[in-house]
Amino acid sequence: MECNDFTSYVLNNSQSCPFEISSSGDSTTPHIPKRLLRESMGNKCFTPSPLGIKETLGDRFIPCRSTTFTDRLSLAEETRAFEVGGASVSVPQANPNGTAFPSKEEQSLNNYSQLLESQLLGDENDTENVYWKIFEGNNIAANDPSASKKNVFRFKSEIRKSDPSSASSSGIGIDTDKFAAPGMLAQQRKINKMPFKVLDAPQLQDDFYLNLVDWSSQNLLSVGLGPAVYIWSACTSKVTKLCDVTPINDTITSVAWNQRGNHLSVGLDSGETQIWDVQQLKLVKTLGGHLGRVSAISWNDSLVSTGSRDRLILEHDLRSPENFVAKLQAHKQEVCGLKWSFDGTQLASGGNDNKLCLWDVRNTSPIAKFADHQAAVKAIAWSPHQHGLLASGGGTADRTIKFWSTLTCECMKSLDTGSQVCNLIFSKNVNELVSTHGYSLNQIIVWKYPQMSKITTLTGHTYRVLYLSMSPDGESIVTGAGDETLRFWNVFPPLKTKTMNIFGCSSGLIPSSMDIR
Repeated sequence: MECNDFTSYVLNNSQSCPFEISSSGDSTTPHIPKRLLRESMGNKCFTPSPLGIKETLGDRFIPCRSTTFTDRLSLAEETRAFEVGGASVSVPQANPNGTAFPSKEEQSLNNYSQLLESQLLGDENDTENVYWKIFEGNNIAANDPSASKKNVFRFKSEIRKSDPSSASSSGIGIDTDKFAAPGMLAQQRKINKMPFKVLDAPQLQDDFYLNLVDWSSQNLLSVGLGPAVYIWSACTSKVTKLCDVTPINDTITSVAWNQRGNHLSVGLDSGETQIWDVQQLKLVKTLGGHLGRVSAISWNDSLVSTGSRDRLILEHDLRSPENFVAKLQAHKQEVCGLKWSFDGTQLASGGNDNKLCLWDVRNTSPIAKFADHQAAVKAIAWSPHQHGLLASGGGTADRTIKFWSTLTCECMKSLDTGSQVCNLIFSKNVNELVSTHGYSLNQIIVWKYPQMSKITTLTGHTYRVLYLSMSPDGESIVTGAGDETLRFWNVFPPLKTKTMNIFGCSSGLIPSSMDIR
């Protein structure tokens, strides 16, 4: 008997109704307990007492818990719906063999136990198999040939494409990251994507081949703006005008500090290089020898190396009365990148001829010449963590960062960044590096070495990010662009441990101002 028929029977036959009649109000109106209404809304029916038999009942109705009327006749099956991988699958309570499927709670508990066991004791492949087995056990399509197979293949392919450790990709609804050991999950360092300071830099040239920004070990920032050089103190924010070459009708093309941070070299468009004492604001020496603008400068103690548009690299010794002590010639176009290694034994140079050259301090001929880049090589950086590791970046037609071993003169890795590489610099504190880019993304990327995975991407400049330098503590960087702004970013964590040498200075590949050569 269905529920609706049974309710009608109760209302029409109040004298033989198996429920207690209310003592208040109309005696012909049956009083149906609220429990029955809740059970009725659950769409479950109960078999009444045989007609004509009068029973003595208490104050509540206890339904029969054995077998329902519909179960005895096998006229209906209770179905349970599962949602797997975004698709709704209806699963009957009993399969064709007559054995009942486990309840929803038992099934969820079983799935949870399998998933937990695979995460703690198995690998990723085992986890994927567990997901697949759970789905096969829940999918009625395994028993019903008429069921659609499209959901099965879509679900399987989604699992293989996604990360099995993520709850959203598993389709089970369990966050498996909670089961992993604390050391298994890498804690991502948070980097503020907004600069903590922005300075106006009027007349900062938008020229890919120039080097107009450098940060000293004394926490002073030098910037070449048009015909003048300005010094900005990061401690006091005081700005000092160091020099102005307007009277000689010249322009600033490069700036570079020495290791101690007390002398600044200034390259000019005329081909001269000026050495300034910053503390006394005094011109110490003027170096000549170039026939074109000085685009790049690098210091090696008292040795100053300059690269020019005349395709030459000149080495100037400040202790010598001569303009230069050595001439290095290997590039066929302008030299725009120049960096000495931290131990002072090797010099790397990049040019507009797409070549990267490696020089030894004792020779005037290159010990290696790399032609793998397809555009100008301005971005050059030495690793302070690994001896003989050199990174270089190519221009618009190349867009790659390449890593070289100067011990074996081989390319170890190449990465396509998707845009012009303008600058590279390794972190002093952690094994990471920063690259700045021009056409067409104008972004700053922090990379994890050697995986070369992106840690973060910083944006804000509207022109090519042509200039890059690092603070003396290794935590902050400054970037400059043709939009005439300087932006300061907190990128790297502080140095956790410092090992001291016998002179009381930090040991490592990075020389200190107190180191004895």
